[in-house]
Amino acid sequence: MSPISKIILSSGALLAVGLPSACGNAVADKPRSAPSTPATHSAATQPAATQPARPAAVAGDAVLAGLSPQQLAGQRVIYSYGGLTPPASLLAKISLGEAAGVIFFNGNISSLDQIRVVIKELQQANKKSPVRAPLLMLTDQEGGLVRRLPGAPVLAERQIGRSPNGMLLASQAGTGAGHNLRGVGMNVNLAPVLDVYRKAGDFLDQFQRSYSGNASRVSQLGSTFITAQQQAGVAATAKHFPGLGAAATAQNTDLRPVTLDLSLPSLRGVDEASYQAAIAAGVRLVMVSWAVYPAFDAHWPAGLSSTIVEKELRQRLRFRGVTVTDALEAGALRAFGTLPVRGVLAARAGLDLLLFSGENVSDGINGASALARALRGGTLGRAAFLTSVKRVIALRTSLAR
Repeated sequence: MSPISKIILSSGALLAVGLPSACGNAVADKPRSAPSTPATHSAATQPAATQPARPAAVAGDAVLAGLSPQQLAGQRVIYSYGGLTPPASLLAKISLGEAAGVIFFNGNISSLDQIRVVIKELQQANKKSPVRAPLLMLTDQEGGLVRRLPGAPVLAERQIGRSPNGMLLASQAGTGAGHNLRGVGMNVNLAPVLDVYRKAGDFLDQFQRSYSGNASRVSQLGSTFITAQQQAGVAATAKHFPGLGAAATAQNTDLRPVTLDLSLPSLRGVDEASYQAAIAAGVRLVMVSWAVYPAFDAHWPAGLSSTIVEKELRQRLRFRGVTVTDALEAGALRAFGTLPVRGVLAARAGLDLLLFSGENVSDGINGASALARALRGGTLGRAAFLTSVKRVIALRTSLAR
């Protein structure tokens, strides 16, 4: 998420404002001495909705065995770049099979026709890759203030949540987002926001990014959006697990560390309810937040916590899809080292995809190299690493036209 990002207004004009998005441009600090292992907390396991079956990973053992550690690492990296033209260094990494995908921001897009041509160029470079699956082409198209492309969805989540016709509007928003992104060749939307806000004007509500303060309402509308968008051929991303709804106005993980000291019953009964519904609806990706939740883990931000990623999301809620970080450049992570260090920590916690969102290709290159070193050196276990790669490649293959 970026504290200074560009948004597309309904008129199509670009405006720079201090608005959080899904990814950002914080500056990394030096590594600190972190706890040796994520903290764990015992809690009774509660039943969760079973996720519909997903396509099996198509990356067979033979394909994976033929990939170098650098190529395996690249399957977990989402790149970003500045300007309207993808740099040669990015095209080279794609051709070598060292990229999972690319995320696009306002500065990458001048028109629908322009970005359509860019995406074709990126996918053409990918044809030389040993991994025969389309690249993931991502953006944030939530609706309202957070849109990278002109057009649908126009309404903000809060507008949809307050309407008596909310279910219809959520379905229309999902369909519109799917058709809009699909029309230019994008296949993943980092939406919807499924956080349940607590007070008017708080962090999410001030930008109209939450459907409601009622967990059931958020669950219904979010699942409707997800179903409609995925039926249009674009994967949806539920964010920001386990929930940023309790964040106060100034609690912005883009800028600074945030701790949400909620009880376990509140987290599971309110914040996670919409994610359970999304998993039951078959959401393809879940983005994990950078806030700290002491009820789960007092030391690590959620996206660096295996307690939250593996035990809560994967085991308790039975999510079988792809997990993705929020922007690794976030100010909330300043105490956790350089971007490459953060990427390794997120991978160790169990996140599949790493978003290098600083609009600098070298960030992704350095991040992939760090992952490869960690894989070769045993810091990251090979079995778990390959499981993540298989999930990512299965998602990519399922999104082929």
